[in-house]
Amino acid sequence: MRRRRVGRTGVEVSRLGFGAAQIGNLYTPVDDETAARAVAAAWDAGVRYFDTAPHYGLGLSEHRLGAALAGRPRDGFVVSTKVGRLLVPNPSPNGSDVGDGGFAVPDGLTRVRDYSRDGVRRSLDESLERLQLDRVDIVYVHDPDDYLDQAIGQAIPALARLRDDGVIGAVGAGMNYWQPLARIVMESDVDAVMLAGRWTLLDRSGQPLLEACESRGVSVMAAAPFNSGLLSRPWPADGAYFDYTPASAELLAGARALATACQEHGTTLPEAAMQFPLRHPAVACVVAGMRTATQAESSAGFMRAEIPRTLWPVLDEVATSAVKAG
Repeated sequence: MRRRRVGRTGVEVSRLGFGAAQIGNLYTPVDDETAARAVAAAWDAGVRYFDTAPHYGLGLSEHRLGAALAGRPRDGFVVSTKVGRLLVPNPSPNGSDVGDGGFAVPDGLTRVRDYSRDGVRRSLDESLERLQLDRVDIVYVHDPDDYLDQAIGQAIPALARLRDDGVIGAVGAGMNYWQPLARIVMESDVDAVMLAGRWTLLDRSGQPLLEACESRGVSVMAAAPFNSGLLSRPWPADGAYFDYTPASAELLAGARALATACQEHGTTLPEAAMQFPLRHPAVACVVAGMRTATQAESSAGFMRAEIPRTLWPVLDEVATSAVKAG
């Protein structure tokens, strides 16, 4: 699978990235063997970029990803993790993290926000231990929505120092909203941003961020290309989710209009949705969540599908109409 460089660094990521939240038991549990097979299937399909975080399953995703990658040539893959949430003993566990964090794991640990310099180093050290790696290639500041000043003033400079010292390969920030990421891009020394759900076939609201990134040589990792499921099937079903909640009637109609256009051009909605983000020159990679080997194989197939060039302007027009209707 072809690779693209991250910013001005020497790190290169495959066009498709493995999003490891699902193997951290996002919403529903996955056993160790299923998780390992998902990573193996992605590897066999050519995926060489794997993204995780302490937040995902209270460390379970990092544990499983590290175990699945063990024994593979370290220079042959890129791993990213995140800082900003330290894992500490939970003083009042209730048995499950689903209600608080969204992961079907025991809640013996809990998350404490920390975007300080010391917190960054502690978080990274603990991630390396869980991953069983001596280094990670990209480190993102994770969801600093209410901590932007500290993220820009402390966390990112701390990561930049580690990058400049050769400890990590690249520095980034990852969020669900483009506006704070735009501020980070304009005010700090980052190589990449991970934007979830705001640069997709249906939701293109993150375009101002992409323009800023292109002008400053910052790479974009476009995560959640299916908008929580709405764009993941050839025909969006009733009750499909958009941005983690049931899609409105207007959004469902828009997704079905996109699906119809894809069918008329001999392709499918998930194939177009997977490849759309890469049309912008700032985007280096599309990161898709993969829970099983089947999902990993399907994602790689979507990325390799032939999309007629004549389809893209049709989809652009349909998406514009859908946004106006919504």
